[in-house]
Amino acid sequence: MLYEFVSIDSLVPQDHILRKIGKYIDFSFIDDLVKDLYCHDNSRPAVDPKITVKMLLLGYLFGIRSEKQIVREVQVNLAYRWFLGYGFTDKIIDASTIISQNRRRRFNGTDIFQQIFDNIVLQAMEHKLISGKVLYTDSTHLKANANKRKFIEQQVERSVKEYVEELDKAVDEDREKHEKRPTKKDHQPELVKTKISTTDSESGYMVRDGKPKGFFYLDHRTVDIKYNIITGVFVTPGNVNDVDPYLDRLDRQIEKFHFDVKYTGADVGYFTNVICKGFADRKIQGVIGSRLGPHTKGKYHKYNFQYVKELDICVCPNLRAQEYKTTTRNGNREYISNPEHCQNCNKKDRCLIGKNDRRIVYRHIWEEYKDQVYAFTKTEKGKRIYKKKETIERSFADSKELHGLRYCRLRGLSKVSEQCLLTAVAQNIKKIAMVSDRRFSYKVNMFAFLNYPYFSKLLFNENSYYISHQYICK
Repeated sequence: MLYEFVSIDSLVPQDHILRKIGKYIDFSFIDDLVKDLYCHDNSRPAVDPKITVKMLLLGYLFGIRSEKQIVREVQVNLAYRWFLGYGFTDKIIDASTIISQNRRRRFNGTDIFQQIFDNIVLQAMEHKLISGKVLYTDSTHLKANANKRKFIEQQVERSVKEYVEELDKAVDEDREKHEKRPTKKDHQPELVKTKISTTDSESGYMVRDGKPKGFFYLDHRTVDIKYNIITGVFVTPGNVNDVDPYLDRLDRQIEKFHFDVKYTGADVGYFTNVICKGFADRKIQGVIGSRLGPHTKGKYHKYNFQYVKELDICVCPNLRAQEYKTTTRNGNREYISNPEHCQNCNKKDRCLIGKNDRRIVYRHIWEEYKDQVYAFTKTEKGKRIYKKKETIERSFADSKELHGLRYCRLRGLSKVSEQCLLTAVAQNIKKIAMVSDRRFSYKVNMFAFLNYPYFSKLLFNENSYYISHQYICK
C-alpha cells in the first residue's frame, strides 16, 4: 500500500472559483449576525454558523437543489472541503443540521438572509464595484412549488394603494384651481375573485400577457450598472403588480447603502404616472420604455393631441382646441372637443369613436412627470442608459440557468425569499471574486511590464512616449 503526504490546499486548483471567493470575501461577519440565536452556556457546542451558511451557498453557487446532495458532494469534493475548512478525515455535518436546526428553527422568523445579502453588497462597495448612480430594476417569475389545478376560489379584498391620499389631495387642489367642488372620498377595499392554491396559499395566481398562467412568485431585483452587482431583492406573490413595491424598495437601498442615484432604468411595465412622479420627488431621472397602451385600432391615440400647459387645453390633429371640463376622482382631467368642429372636420373618421359626436381626451394630473421621463428616454443619453438595461436580463438569465432560480425549492413567502436572497448572494460573491481577481492580475502584469528593462527604457524615452502610452493602455 502506497502512502503519500499531501495537503488539501495543494490539490485545489489555483484558478478555482472557490479560491477566489475565499480570497476576496470575508465571511466572519456571520458570527456577529447569529450570536444572539445560539445558547452559549448550555448543551453541546454548536456547528460553526459560517460552515452552515457557506454550505447553503455551495448549493446555490453550483445549482445543487438538495441539501442532502450538498453533504454528499462535500464528502467527495476536495475544493468544497477546502472552502469549508474541512480536512481529509473531518466528519461533515449532517443535512438535518442545515435543515432542521437552522432554517426551520434557529433562522426561522429572522431576517438573517437579508442581513447576509446586505453585508455582501457593502463588501462589493468596499471593493469599488458599485457606483450607486445608475440602477436597473425588473422582476422575473418563479414557478411555485404548487399544482396549478389544486385551488379554491375566494373573494379577497384588493388593498388600497399607498399613494391614494397624495392623489386625493392633488385632485382636490386641481379641482379648486378650476373652481370645481372637491370630490367625495370613498376608498372602501374592493372585493375581487381570485384563485388560492391549496398547496402554497402564499403564492399568487399570475395572469399576464406572454407569461404562463399558474401559481408563481415574483423576484423584484435591482442591479447596479457598473458591474451588474445585485443591490436589491424583494419577493412578492405572482399576482402583485411590479409597480406596487418599487418606490419603497428604491428608498430602502438609498437609505441602507447611501446611494447617490442619478438615473433609474426599467421596462415599460413601470411607465406609470405614480412611478414618474416618485422619481421627480426624489430628484432622480427615470429612463423607462414606453408603449401606446390600449386604444381603438385605426383611431388617433391621445398622444396625437398636443397639450398646451399655458392655456390648459389640448390641441387636436386638425389644430382645434379641446377645453377642460372636469377632473375625475382617479386624477384624470377631461378635455372635450366642440361637436360643431368635429362634424365639419375632415379627420373625424380617424378621431371620433363609435357614435360619439365629440372626442374626449383624458390627461392625468401627474402626466407631466410621465412626459418628462418619455422625453429624456428619447434623447441620445437616455437611449444609451436604457440600452444597458439588458444587464438585469443577463442577471436573471444567470440565476435561472446556473443557480436554479427557475423553480421554487420550498413553499411559503419567507422560504422563497430565502432562496432568492441566497441566489443573489451567490451571484454577487462570484462577481466580486472574479472582477477583483482580474484587477489583481492586471496590476501584477503591469508591474512586471514596467520593470522589464526594454519596456522600462521605452517608457521613459521622450521620442517613444506615444508608443509606450499605447502599450500601457492595452
